[in-house]
Amino acid sequence: MIRIGPSKDVAQLAHVSRVYPSGGRTVTALDDISLQVSQRETVVVMGPSGSGKTTLLNLIGGLDRATRGDVTTLGLRLNDLSERALTAFRAHGIGLVFQDPHLLPGLSALENVVAARIPWRARRELEREARGLLEAVGLRERMDFPPARLSGGERQRVGIARALLGKPRLLLADEPTGNLDAGTTVDVLELLAQLRADLGLTMIVATHDVTVASRADRVVSLAGGHVVEQNAY
Repeated sequence: MIRIGPSKDVAQLAHVSRVYPSGGRTVTALDDISLQVSQRETVVVMGPSGSGKTTLLNLIGGLDRATRGDVTTLGLRLNDLSERALTAFRAHGIGLVFQDPHLLPGLSALENVVAARIPWRARRELEREARGLLEAVGLRERMDFPPARLSGGERQRVGIARALLGKPRLLLADEPTGNLDAGTTVDVLELLAQLRADLGLTMIVATHDVTVASRADRVVSLAGGHVVEQNAY
């Protein structure tokens, strides 16, 4: 069983690189990245397309492995974990929010929140927690609706509720407002800020959006796979 231990730094990257083979050559997505993220910090990662933002989040969340260097998340050195152990680590410690929440069309909002965690906990227990989360994100009257009957902002709220099921310590969000209009973006950011305060979350958010960056404790700017700047916003 994966045991996620206490750690002052929720994520630590030490001289991390990620290199991919592509068409007979190699592509360096990240090159010698070192970074620390502390408990309850909100860090925004910015940069142009291809700068390595998504790769960075994937390494921290155990969705990808570093070619070189060490990645430690929630006190676990991810380099040392098997694929099975990484799956358990994500299920118990990490919440993932994507630009498109990828909701299953044949399921209700409630069922979409619960579905991915069923292998890990009893359905009745999951549904009880999921109902509370959907209420917390403002979908008390929508939890029995399928995705087709929800607005874009409501679908993203379902995705956020799904990410928070199981009370993860770290929320990773990849362009969470990329498909939303300006007004809905503000609503989602205010929701995330409230959830962070209520739940004591640490958040790492990849985005192009300066509105999102303005809510961060710190902005990390990437270019060409390198950290080029870190600033408090």
